[in-house]
Amino acid sequence: MHPVGYYDLSSAGVPVHSTAFRPVHEQSLHTSPFRVFTSLLRLELIEDPALRELAGSILEKRQIFTPRAVQLIERSEREGGLNEADAQAFVDEALHTFRWHHEATVTAQQYRQLHDQHRLIADVVAFKGPHINHLTPRTLDIDAIQLGMPAHGIPPKAVIEGPPRRRHPILLRQTSFKALQEAIAFRDAEGSHTARFGEIEQRGAALTPKGRQLYDQLLDATREALGGAPAESNADLYMSLLAETFQAFPDDLRQMREQGLAYFRYFPTEKGLAAQERPGTLEALIEAGHVHFEALVYEDFLPVSAAGIFQSNLGDDGQADYGSNANREAFEQALGMAVQDELALYAESEKRSIEACLKALNRLEL
Repeated sequence: MHPVGYYDLSSAGVPVHSTAFRPVHEQSLHTSPFRVFTSLLRLELIEDPALRELAGSILEKRQIFTPRAVQLIERSEREGGLNEADAQAFVDEALHTFRWHHEATVTAQQYRQLHDQHRLIADVVAFKGPHINHLTPRTLDIDAIQLGMPAHGIPPKAVIEGPPRRRHPILLRQTSFKALQEAIAFRDAEGSHTARFGEIEQRGAALTPKGRQLYDQLLDATREALGGAPAESNADLYMSLLAETFQAFPDDLRQMREQGLAYFRYFPTEKGLAAQERPGTLEALIEAGHVHFEALVYEDFLPVSAAGIFQSNLGDDGQADYGSNANREAFEQALGMAVQDELALYAESEKRSIEACLKALNRLEL
């Protein structure tokens, strides 16, 4: 798994920037289609100098890896890998890094100070280490999930994040059920914290830069027409405006391909494989029914949608306006490597599929 994409969530009021660890080749994605959205708290966005210093000092003192995990990391780096027994031991030790901790590392007053600045700051700083705050099953009909959750006593967030319902889905649609209040032992008192929640996603076509630009324009126009961020009070109006605005985005795969709005993968058809003679261009092969295409699945995330999920589960009150503070260079420095460009990966995957398709048809050059 490799870090793919840089997401600045500060522009949507969440003081983190993020990436997603995932496989980067379509064969690897077919084998293991999982991804881990990983966020880094941005201490420089904490306005109060004293609170910023407090948060920094708390984080400096903690060690998120067990001594055994550190020992195995050092051995792997020294010896170029681990044997099977040590590799399993490393996995077992690494699990402790991400497990949930009911014990906070701060006092109740310190927690309240961090919480009042932003709930996500308290979520990151106040505990022994990072934790997985949600898992995301994938569905083919997220609207049915959204409507069905209340019947099972599960309160969903107000709106589905991302594009509206379409015949041919694009990018990513997400919803979630709200986080639990969990009992927490602070250093000097008992209390509670809201952290872990459930999320559901529906994935559609990966869009090209041209397609993403159109998507962003339509999403911005929808929110401008709404006059603010979507919430429970205006959820129905927002979804109605979203559907109306996105009529400008073609809901037809052929049109999306012809207009260069999405990435596709290509396959030879039985007719194409059986043909004795074939046209000389990809477009002609498609028209002749010798080549079939389908949209590449979007494997990444949307910063506005991710921020919306965080905000709906960590609370809408007291959210700061951080403006736009993208800092990819600082993020990559903390990460220790560059994040990969997701659009370049989709373009490479599309190119490989065309080459494989043409090779199967014994037409290596068109």
